[in-house]
Amino acid sequence: MIEYSSQLLQNAVNELARLPGIGSKTALRLALHLLQEDSNRTEALSRALLKMKHDILLCKQCHNISDSEICTICSNPRRDENILCVVEDMRDVMAIERTACFNGLYHVLGGVINPVEGISPNDLNIASLIERLEKNDIHEVILALPATIEGDTTNFYIFRKLKENTAKITTISKGVAIGDALEYADEITLGRSILNRTAFEIKK
Repeated sequence: MIEYSSQLLQNAVNELARLPGIGSKTALRLALHLLQEDSNRTEALSRALLKMKHDILLCKQCHNISDSEICTICSNPRRDENILCVVEDMRDVMAIERTACFNGLYHVLGGVINPVEGISPNDLNIASLIERLEKNDIHEVILALPATIEGDTTNFYIFRKLKENTAKITTISKGVAIGDALEYADEITLGRSILNRTAFEIKK
């Protein structure tokens, strides 16, 4: 355990180390960088983080992060409003956008069904998904959830809820490894999985 000569530095390192993917050595390096950085730049970073935390919204239509009530993806007239891609969270939207292989709209569930963790369908944005299909002319729903037991369970539940709808229900191809989150898939693999999507079928 490193003994710091400054408790203020120690506090900063401890807070940075709580971030995902940041170990104690990286936290120390970041803290020292901020300490040596120009005060104006450090204060600008602090203001940006606080403003993001306090002012960022969730899009009322797709539940993705947004600076206004309707996000820039949903309000973009160039997007194909007839195709809806269902994802687990906002990180999946970013991953798919990086591929440049999808030009439709999204629907962020905010998680997947997980009885062990007490996450039921009522805890997810499934009711609003059904409402979107009832109110809009959606031709295809792409299920782009992680290839896990929880993801498959959620896929099946949504399929059961939507199967009476006229929309075609598809799923991304299995180019993404079992258990991998979409955000960790490389852009080429994820892009091909979207382009090569297939009709959703219940596994027997």
